[in-house]
Amino acid sequence: MTDAKPSARSFCSGGLTVSRPTATEGVAWEKVANSIEFIPAEFSVRDQPESVAQEMLRCGPEEIDRLIDAGLPFERRSGVRCFDANDLYNLGMYSDSGKTQPELTFRLLFRFARRPVDDLLRAKEWDFRVSLECVDCPEEAPWRLEEPDVLRFGGSVAGVTRPSVSRGSAGFTATVTTTGARTPVVSPVLRRLTGEYLDAGYRWQMIPVPMQAHPDRVHAMGATSCIAASLHLAESFRAAGYRAEAKRGWFCGVLGGALDLPHACVEVEDDDGAVKTVDIAKSQLAARLSADTEQFQELCLGSIYNKVIPSTASGNAPFGYHDCGSQLPIRVHTDIQAVR
Repeated sequence: MTDAKPSARSFCSGGLTVSRPTATEGVAWEKVANSIEFIPAEFSVRDQPESVAQEMLRCGPEEIDRLIDAGLPFERRSGVRCFDANDLYNLGMYSDSGKTQPELTFRLLFRFARRPVDDLLRAKEWDFRVSLECVDCPEEAPWRLEEPDVLRFGGSVAGVTRPSVSRGSAGFTATVTTTGARTPVVSPVLRRLTGEYLDAGYRWQMIPVPMQAHPDRVHAMGATSCIAASLHLAESFRAAGYRAEAKRGWFCGVLGGALDLPHACVEVEDDDGAVKTVDIAKSQLAARLSADTEQFQELCLGSIYNKVIPSTASGNAPFGYHDCGSQLPIRVHTDIQAVR
């Protein structure tokens, strides 16, 4: 079972308030399309209508025509051209127009990475809510959620409400407290392997969660993503003789909880005997944002910070299950709001 993918509408409007930029006239969309890799058909879900594509990319029908001519895959649904949300996000992200919703979202999302990191090391409370939906549910059955796993990192979980036996849908709520600590990786080998991956030239792209479970497929596109990178790096660490595992979790404070993004990192036992967290994707994204994010990039190489809630799920495992016997994946959506 896998988790529900984010909708393109969440990139466009879900809780994000920005002034509407002018249209992206003058963008060489053919060049942008050639610079990214579109999601392979076996992993693609083309359900975002053209109106969403136009809003997301700040363009009109003519630009969409140009993108289709340049290879953007689409399907017709009830006479409307529909696209994969990941393809749209990646086009906007690499348009270099400064006006698309993905670009604006990215700047807002990572603006904290340019600030001093001390604020990321203090205790922080989160109102943590998960909705679980079984879309083809034949009967009542227990639910299972890979819950927040913060106690071993100095955090706490209180006010937990777990799902009871039911049919169709359920929920999990809790107040989760996270904290941060500077625990940089000390092993020269681990640092070298991490640096080699960062220097390999893979371009970060939005990739469907099922595809991220196959790092070789992602890397063959010249791309990377948090789950794929973590799975690959964990394997590299193990090959070098270290105990390591890719783990899933939640990246908090994402547009006021409106954007549900998959997240993964590597937990590895360092030369000093301590378990360190290598958050390679966030380090890579921060570096793309600005050269003045060195403090945060270093924090990602071993330390923990309060914007991430780790879970008990392994790197390529789903967050939730329903034991009803349905063969369809359940949908898992998180809403994580900072407690003021």
